[in-house]
Amino acid sequence: MAEKAIDNTVHAEPRENFGKGFARRLRAAGKIPAVIYGHGTEPTHVALPGHQVALLIRRANAVLELDVAGAKQLTLVKDVQKDPVHQIIEHIDLLVVTRGERVQVEVPVVVVGEPAAGTVANLDSATITLDVEATHIPQNIEVNVEELEDGTRITAGDLTLTDGAKLAVDADTLVVAVAIPTDTLAAEAEIAELDAAVAADQAIEAEEAKEESDES
Repeated sequence: MAEKAIDNTVHAEPRENFGKGFARRLRAAGKIPAVIYGHGTEPTHVALPGHQVALLIRRANAVLELDVAGAKQLTLVKDVQKDPVHQIIEHIDLLVVTRGERVQVEVPVVVVGEPAAGTVANLDSATITLDVEATHIPQNIEVNVEELEDGTRITAGDLTLTDGAKLAVDADTLVVAVAIPTDTLAAEAEIAELDAAVAADQAIEAEEAKEESDES
């Protein structure tokens, strides 16, 4: 099923007042302080509608089509600052982009499928850096680990990228490794050690029994 198009048009209000007190009042009014920068322009400070933007930026690398007092501006969400306790969005940094422009972004990696029985898929790189058009950034990159065996390694070069996307990291960068869990290996080693100890005891007992039999 094709992904439903998202309306990313956001009406932003220019702002000239700054400081923590003003920012708190903005957030209390349901708005988010933000700054727009890039392409050699002077930073522009704006207030964004809080609820709408909070929904839009759930998607990694969200692109917002801003309307700032009638002036249109395409921007890429570069940084979202949140309160560490309450997770309230405190500020957003927006990078000016143009259609067709290529950018480097961190795209989330998502593991799908189940590896072979008794193994787990360890995600070594939670994101992968891609060089991609600003308006065609994939939401994530899927890695299928279905029935993969212990010792399988998936690198950046093994990933299936969306059309037009290119790796911006070394192709040998490890992304996922399939392995037997450490605790399972430890348990197996402990069992093997116990089995060896039991076998050794049995051998000693057998030898002692033989010696007693010979003496009699």
